[in-house]
Amino acid sequence: MRIGEAAAAAGMTAKALRFYEEQGLLPTPERRANGYRDYSQETINRLSFIRRGQDAGLTLAQIGDILRLRDTGEAPCGYVRGLLARELSDLDRKIEELISLRAAVAGFHRNVTEADPASCDPEQVCSFL
Repeated sequence: MRIGEAAAAAGMTAKALRFYEEQGLLPTPERRANGYRDYSQETINRLSFIRRGQDAGLTLAQIGDILRLRDTGEAPCGYVRGLLARELSDLDRKIEELISLRAAVAGFHRNVTEADPASCDPEQVCSFL
């Protein structure tokens, strides 16, 4: 199938497909007699995998590593398990940081909404921060 058809089948633009090709995430497609690229169902499957990897928070470099392992015939499951475990750990840490940040901002907001603006110290940029 041609690039527009392949991109549509994968739910992306032809520009995105070309980008993934340039990044080495897709094999070089065969060319038809007229010079057009000819993409296979395998390309669509790889594009779907790339999208799922990005949805899981993986970088394109990590996704590329997974694809290279698979291309050599090695099952990348153990590697993926480790990547996802680190991603979960990072997300848990970020969530905790966001919870703390939210509590701090809520405290500042409470102070500013309960205070009289006339009580602001003119020597400070803002008395509430």
